[in-house]
Amino acid sequence: MATDRVAAGPLDDHVAGPAAPAERVAGAYRRAEAIRLWFRPGIYVKRWLLLLFGSIVIISLGVAYALRAVYSADVTFPGFVGPLTLQFLPRAIRAALFAAVGLGLFALSFYKLGQSVLAPFLINAPGDATIVERLYSSRLQRKGPRLVAIGGGTGMSAMLRGMKKYTNRISAIVTVADDGGSSGRLRTEYRVLPPGDFRQCLTALAETEPLMTELFQHRFAGDGSLAGHSFGNLFIMAMAEITGNFETALSASGRVLNIRGQILPSTLQDVVLCATAGDEIRVGESRVPTGEAPIDRVFLDPPAPPVNPEAELAILDAELVIIGPGSLYTSILPNLLVDGMVEALRASPAVKVYVCNVATQPGETSHFTVSAHLDALEAHVGGNLFDYVIVNSNHTVPLPPSAVEAGTSRVLFDRDRASERPVHYILADVVSTNVSTHHDPEKLARIIMKRVWR
Repeated sequence: MATDRVAAGPLDDHVAGPAAPAERVAGAYRRAEAIRLWFRPGIYVKRWLLLLFGSIVIISLGVAYALRAVYSADVTFPGFVGPLTLQFLPRAIRAALFAAVGLGLFALSFYKLGQSVLAPFLINAPGDATIVERLYSSRLQRKGPRLVAIGGGTGMSAMLRGMKKYTNRISAIVTVADDGGSSGRLRTEYRVLPPGDFRQCLTALAETEPLMTELFQHRFAGDGSLAGHSFGNLFIMAMAEITGNFETALSASGRVLNIRGQILPSTLQDVVLCATAGDEIRVGESRVPTGEAPIDRVFLDPPAPPVNPEAELAILDAELVIIGPGSLYTSILPNLLVDGMVEALRASPAVKVYVCNVATQPGETSHFTVSAHLDALEAHVGGNLFDYVIVNSNHTVPLPPSAVEAGTSRVLFDRDRASERPVHYILADVVSTNVSTHHDPEKLARIIMKRVWR
């Protein structure tokens, strides 16, 4: 082992050497950016700094008047006082020097005081952001909209990951129709709501260390009874048994992960998603996308399950409602088919946005255009539900070969048919360059905040 370390030393020095100047430049730039953040509007620090500075000036004036009175009384000072107070320099130069030293000490003491006071609160915080970066981010999020996101699956969690940087007043309303994989097994064995989509939203909104997020997403391998189960699903199940119900378990899990916002089931009733495709009836969310015939309609069994009262209240209180992205028939419509959900959306004064998928899904939306997505939604829940529809305009990012082979294609904007609807379309580059079948969380959140929530 010692030999390995000795041999690695020169190589490490050789590699690290050229990178050091770049790292120093990056560090200096970040420090300068942090200083600039202190003076940005909305951080609520400058006013108190000015008040503090003014109080110091007033105290200094009081000390100056006292010293003037002492001078006027012909008090004799020791000999070292003259050189110590720079009496040999003109008064203007002395004033400038003392002011510069005073301001420097003031800035240093303020910085160190902030570090000392806030260190206990930041020592376990995730990331390596500076105090001012955390403070600015917190102020920005507090001023963000009351946001309700409706959907499920990977698409919704990606959107939440981006939007949590702009607001911490988030309510994620999640479908309860999932019956595949680990969630399906737990649902069948324990007769509880499927935890999988909730787990994804929890990790998306989490502010914990990346290791904790990775732990919640960890899936057990092997051939044992835990094979295929996600640790996060098991954690939520355990929390449900401890707290007594699923909703309280979600809230408690959110506190463990320090999430921004809340996560709510669309309904508290156990439901099964079904679909008609020609003469075929497919029972179960995992079976809806299977088969050759295209989906005609989806429905819930039992029909018209009541909306979760907390979800309804969140929608009525919202300022911004985002539906999607996500699987049209298996993530979005199962929420909208809940009894009372669409009525709450229509009654809400919030701005309502539909985020259209960037790619089609074989078995669900093969060859669908933007209008075809909206047609399917209107056929199930009626029209004129959305104020904005966000459509991806960047088709230059290639789809993975495996996705193309499976029948996936880009969702195209059919302008002529789309323009027949009284809705505002926002065409923007929102596709991820890493996973080109999904949205980029930061791009999507930025478009929503700049083009919708202006």
